Formats: sequence, structure tokens, C-alpha cells
Amino acid sequence: MRRDRARATHSKFDNSRKQQSKITNLKITIPLAFRMVFRNHLYTAIAAAVFVGFWILFNVFDQLLFFSPLLTFYLPDDAVTGFIITNITSALMGILVAMNVYVIRNTKIRLDRSLFSGSILGIASSACASCSSVGFLLISTFGGFGIVATDFLTNYQTPLRLVSIVILFWALYSIHNKITRPCILDDKYSKNK
Repeated sequence: MRRDRARATHSKFDNSRKQQSKITNLKITIPLAFRMVFRNHLYTAIAAAVFVGFWILFNVFDQLLFFSPLLTFYLPDDAVTGFIITNITSALMGILVAMNVYVIRNTKIRLDRSLFSGSILGIASSACASCSSVGFLLISTFGGFGIVATDFLTNYQTPLRLVSIVILFWALYSIHNKITRPCILDDKYSKNK
């Protein structure tokens, strides 16, 4: 009985040591991946351009940014949470697109659907279709189903955007692995040939 307890305690200690090792490894490799990508000003410019583009798009969808009759930005008190979330999403999208371009340009892999899946899911889940004319398009196109979909998007807008941030972090982790572990990529694709 004491041996079983000792084994269980030893097993828990080993598991916590492995988790601590993984976290320490991430603390080293994440800054390494960012230095590898963003030391070139081209990728910094790509990240900035994508950030600005999505920032404008999301704020137009949320009806915070207006271009007519004058360029106007209006942030009411009830839209602050959504504004913060869209800023985070836009920044993550800029970083993710720049890192994807880096991987495409610097590796000999073929483009596959997993490379951009996190980016596409993040974009699709973060845009609020019910907050703009897209909601009316859904209603007119799909009738009753469009009303249900628009109502769902309106009621669960913040949780959906938080899910999109989680998806974007997953995509960043995935692209980070592709950047910092090129040997795995080379072995994987050389076996397929």
C-alpha cells in the first residue's frame, strides 16, 4: 500500500515536472519564433497592414467607424468590450498572417489546408454579422433561418469573439511549431515523397 502511494506521488511529480518543462520550452521558443519572423521589416509591415485592415473592417461592422459624411469614430460605453476584443483579434490576425507568409517563403512545404485554417476560422468567428448590413442579408437570403442565425449572433457575440481569440492562439501555437521545429516538417514531408 505504501509502495502504491509512493508510485502515485512519484507519478504526479513526474507529470508536473513534464508540464513545467513544456512551459519552460514555450517560454524559450515563442520569443525565438517572433525574433525569427519579425527581425525582417517586411513581416512587420505585413503584420501592421493586416492589423490596420482588420481593425477598419471590424469597426465598420460594429458601426464604430464611419466614412460618410466625414471620417468619424464613435465608441459608446456599451461597445468597449467588443472594441477591446476586436483590437486583440486584429493584432493576432496581423501576427498570424505575417508568420504564415514567413513559413510559406522559407520552407519547401506545399500549401495545405491546415496552414490557414486557424486564420480563416478566426476571421469568420470574430466578425459580427448581426451588427451590420450582413445581418439583413442573412435575413433576406435565408428567411426564418436568417432571423434565428442573426439572433444567435447578436446574443452570443462576445463569447463567439472570445472563441475566435482562442482559435487564433491555437493557430499561432501551430505556426510557432512549424517555425521552431523544421526538422519535424522535413521528416514528415520526405516520408510522403
